[in-house]
Amino acid sequence: MVEYTELVIKRLLNKYPDKLHTVLKHKNNTELFVAVLLSPQCNDNQVNKVTTNLFKRYKTFEDYSEANIKSLYKELKGLNYYKTKARHLKKASQIIIEKFNGKVPQTMPELLELPGVGRKVANVMLNEGFNIAKYGIAVDTHCIVVSQRLGLSKNKTADKIEIDLKRRFPEKYWKILSNLFIALGRDTCTAKEKFCTRCVLKDICISSEDK
Repeated sequence: MVEYTELVIKRLLNKYPDKLHTVLKHKNNTELFVAVLLSPQCNDNQVNKVTTNLFKRYKTFEDYSEANIKSLYKELKGLNYYKTKARHLKKASQIIIEKFNGKVPQTMPELLELPGVGRKVANVMLNEGFNIAKYGIAVDTHCIVVSQRLGLSKNKTADKIEIDLKRRFPEKYWKILSNLFIALGRDTCTAKEKFCTRCVLKDICISSEDK
């Protein structure tokens, strides 16, 4: 399995060298935290469309913490579960100010204290914002599909799949693995359809239809 996982990484790096970072648009860690917090159950284009205007009006966690909740509803209306996300954003901002001196915390346990933050959101924040990968791998829908099709996990939940991936891949790859799987998932290995004939892993993938 070691040789297999190394080959998977090598081919994906060669195929998608420009896909190693999130496509969520942000200029600083405050914006990154907000974008990642808003991202569950949405595609990145949806989030970027909403945050383009949001980031013009709200610059700091103080802005979000003091925002009128109905105004936040209006700002986030283009997102799935926008009311819940608005409440999470406001409350998380208050906690960041009160407990973390207005800065996004840099550990998994502290991030998980914030409303709306699960392991996926926390891992993206740590990986992208602080270059910290020691806690794990951000597992989204693309990662779930790709991991299962490649035979890297038989589990169905993100948390269990993350455990499987951490066992199979050296820590040095944890930061980029998610983005590489997302790139593959968007390109040839979508949830609805496989395009095996043009997949860079078609000859080694156990689910390939073009061996």
